[in-house]
Amino acid sequence: MARKTKAEAEETRLAILDAAEVMFFEHGVAQTSLQQVADAAGVTRGAVYFHFKDKVDLFKALHERARLPQEDIVEQAAVDGHPDPLGFIEQISLDCLKILATDIRRQRISAILLFRCEYVGEMADALKRQHDADKLMRANLLRMFAMAHKDNSLAAGWTAATAAKTFDAMIRGLWADWLRFGQSFDLMTEGTECITALFRTFRAH
Repeated sequence: MARKTKAEAEETRLAILDAAEVMFFEHGVAQTSLQQVADAAGVTRGAVYFHFKDKVDLFKALHERARLPQEDIVEQAAVDGHPDPLGFIEQISLDCLKILATDIRRQRISAILLFRCEYVGEMADALKRQHDADKLMRANLLRMFAMAHKDNSLAAGWTAATAAKTFDAMIRGLWADWLRFGQSFDLMTEGTECITALFRTFRAH
């Protein structure tokens, strides 16, 4: 019985997250109340508070839900090293692009994070969480490009820092523009072309 209760509680938690994802996406975070989330999930407001202490806590859970498995792979490689750091980053980027271009959930959550939340007042703490996660990813990317610089696979004229920043800016720009402008271009095709071209300039010949 206890096992069933635990499973039911998790099912309720996921239903709340699903409802919050839809409501935040359609109406924005500031304009959506926890009561509206509860109604959309078909649960009581008390059930929402059982799983999430407030809207910020719910928002953070959505942020974690959008995390890509490749983030952990990059972090591990930044610690352990890799024989082909540039090839590794390029392939990871293409893998992520494929997931993002086809995963509607991650698309919605990313749109919420980028365009449907005002990071003021109670939501200021949520911005710090995103900032910390982005800071960690940028640090790991910098370490990977530093490996490429050290083994002379990074082309002359590029520093590890400049390459990492250029790569980060291009990926984030592609993703944000695709979401902001109604997916008006083929993310997979154009994104692949951009990534491939950029890494050609990164590689020493």
